[in-house]
Amino acid sequence: MTTEEGAAKRPRKTLENEAIAAPAAVVPQSQEGAAPLFVAELDARWRDLDAFNHVNNATYLTYLEEARLQWLSHVPGPWFDEHAMPVLAASHLNYRLPITWPARLSVMLSCERLGNSSITLAHRIVDADEPVRLYCDGHVVLVWMDPHSGKPVPLPRAIRDSAHTVSPAA
Repeated sequence: MTTEEGAAKRPRKTLENEAIAAPAAVVPQSQEGAAPLFVAELDARWRDLDAFNHVNNATYLTYLEEARLQWLSHVPGPWFDEHAMPVLAASHLNYRLPITWPARLSVMLSCERLGNSSITLAHRIVDADEPVRLYCDGHVVLVWMDPHSGKPVPLPRAIRDSAHTVSPAA
């Protein structure tokens, strides 16, 4: 039997013939007890929706970026200058449930790890009215770099102090 013949004989899964259950919103053990470093409240926008009528997966990164910028704007003291600026080095997102419109979201950030020139921020995107409804979790890594040389520089004291005041380094 060829691959094409085998594929033709197997029934295809479709929305019409199979009920699709939404995955359970599971809280990873590593983030359960972590005190939030910052919580940003955001609204899902109509323009965030894709053809399936839920928030497009790439938009989750925009929500995380907005939450990080809000957090950074509240950090007391200088956290960037002409020789030290943060860049996004890595991102890891676990999509747990689709976000539908309208939705009021809480984006929670917590410090997962402090390095010499980087910070790993754990994140959770939850429903603001039902915080047990987890849409996304994961983490991002920000590295402070000199924009002229492209080399990493030490994490600014303001970032290190801000991360230590709420959640401990891993």
